[in-house]
Amino acid sequence: GNRAVNKTSKANGSLRKIAKSTKRPAAGKRTVSKTSKTKGLETMIAESTTPSAAADKTKHTRNIAWDQYFMGVALISAKRSKDPNTQVGACIVNSKKRIVGVGYNGMPDKGILHNDVKFPWTKEPGYQKNKHLYVCHAEMNAIINKMDADIQDCTLYTTLYPCHECSKLMIQSGIKKVVYLDIKDRDTDEDAASRFLLQMANIKTKYDTIIVTQHSDQSLIK
Repeated sequence: GNRAVNKTSKANGSLRKIAKSTKRPAAGKRTVSKTSKTKGLETMIAESTTPSAAADKTKHTRNIAWDQYFMGVALISAKRSKDPNTQVGACIVNSKKRIVGVGYNGMPDKGILHNDVKFPWTKEPGYQKNKHLYVCHAEMNAIINKMDADIQDCTLYTTLYPCHECSKLMIQSGIKKVVYLDIKDRDTDEDAASRFLLQMANIKTKYDTIIVTQHSDQSLIK
């Protein structure tokens, strides 16, 4: 009986460490699934909008935290993506907790390129079959779609850890913090370059477990 309790305590401790860590998970392992995180967000929204017995007498205290709110916007944005395999959403927030940019991964959509039916959604060799040659990532679109001329010192929420190209864009645009929901289990030069770029630019990265409910009035964006 004591051994089971100890194992459970150790497991819970390990999960808390993963939630606080900004490092890449070990190869072959996954963090909490995005599906579970989305369900966790939906549960929190349902709980926070259900009237309590003392609803008319006291201040409502079951509101979701700012991190959960903005990551929720990123998750909803990801649902606009037409990518059959990977749907990513991003949300840029300024120091006043106002959303100044939103985006999701998709094909270029200006002018004659608007018809994305002609673009490939596969990853096969060849320029007519490889989507990676054409897709604009969520972070890129969020920066391009920004509503403010200046996004210096803003926080970017993304459902997937940014690639090295998006990391360069964030550095050049002045993003100071990245909150991510998931990260791919890859050991590539591109992924290493992304982490190195953000580290060298002193851009803070934070792994967000959206399942964990945080009831607080204080800002989580620093």
